[in-house]
Amino acid sequence: MIKVFSDFLAWTRENEWGCDESHNLKLADGTKLSVWDSGVLEVTPENPGRKDIILSCAVHGNETAPIEICRDIINDIINEKQTVTHRTLFLIANPASINKGERFVEENMNRLFSGAHSKGDTQNKERERAAKIESYVERFYQSAPDGSLERLHYDLHTAIRDSKREKFAVYPFTHGAPYSRQQLQFLLACGVDTVLLNQAPTTTFSYFSVRQFNAQAFTVELGKVRPFGENDRTQFAGAENSLRKLISEMELEFGPFEPEQHYVFKEAQTINRTQQDFELNFADNVANFTSFNKGDLLARDGDKKHYAQHDGEHIIFPNAKVALGHRALLTVVRVPTESLDLV
Repeated sequence: MIKVFSDFLAWTRENEWGCDESHNLKLADGTKLSVWDSGVLEVTPENPGRKDIILSCAVHGNETAPIEICRDIINDIINEKQTVTHRTLFLIANPASINKGERFVEENMNRLFSGAHSKGDTQNKERERAAKIESYVERFYQSAPDGSLERLHYDLHTAIRDSKREKFAVYPFTHGAPYSRQQLQFLLACGVDTVLLNQAPTTTFSYFSVRQFNAQAFTVELGKVRPFGENDRTQFAGAENSLRKLISEMELEFGPFEPEQHYVFKEAQTINRTQQDFELNFADNVANFTSFNKGDLLARDGDKKHYAQHDGEHIIFPNAKVALGHRALLTVVRVPTESLDLV
C-alpha cells in the first residue's frame, strides 16, 4: 500500500504545505477514499446516509490529542476496522505547524477564515492554506448527493492552559437561529458539558461553516495542549467513541434532554490587545473559567484598563502575547439552559 494510505498523517507531514497529487482507494465494502491534498481525506460510503460530516484538527499544530484521534480513526477506516455510514471529510489543517510543534508558523490560522486570509497586505503560507481549506469545505458540502439533510462540522482543539471546566465547546454566532438540543446532547456524549455562545461573527473555522453552509459547527476544546505521546487517551475516550459512532451509525440515540446537565455561558467581554504595552492582571497559570467579580482589574492595554463588569465573570483564552488587534482575553457569564431558544 502506498504511503498516503499506509500512514496518512506521516505522508501529510512530509507534504506540509500541500500536494497536488490526488489518490484514491476503494475498500471491500465499496467505501471510496479520496485524498484531495495533504491532510484532506474524503470518505464516501457506497450508499451514504443523510449526514455530511467534517472532522478537523491541527488548526493549531501543537494541539496533539485531536490529531491523534483523527489519525487513529483514519487508520482504522483504511484498514477496514471502522465502518463509515455518512460522507465524512477529514481535515488536518496546518501540517507545517505540527512539524514545528507550535500553534502556528507565522499567523494564527483560526483567525483567517471567512475571507480574512485575503484581507490586508500580509501574505504567507498559512493564509494560502486557509483559503484552500475553505475551498475544500465548499467542495465537500456542495457535492453532496440529493437527500443529504444535515451538515455537521467539529473542529477539534486543546487549550493552551488548564481549565476549571476541562472540556468545553464554542457555539458560533447563529444570527438569531435557535440552538440545537440534539447537538448539546451529542457534545455531552463527548464529555463536553460546557458550551460558550458566541454573540457576534468571528473568523474562526467553525463559524465559517455555520455562516457559509448553514452547518451545525463547533470549536471543541478537549483538554490541555501536550506533546505527542503524552496525552492520556482515556481522558478523550468519550469524545473519540462518540465521533466514531457519529460517522458509523445511521442515527444516534440520546436519553431525555435534561437542562441541568449543561453549563451554558455567553460572552461578556472581548478584550483585544491594541498596544505593545499590554498585560493581564493575573498569573500565567490561572486556569480557564476562573471567576472574577465586578470591578476586578483584568488587563491593561497601554493606558486603558479593563475591569470585570459582572460578579461571576469567568476568563477564557487569556493570551497577552497575541498579535496587535487580536483577542487577548474573552470573558463569559453563565446563563440558564432553560432560557435558550432550543429546537
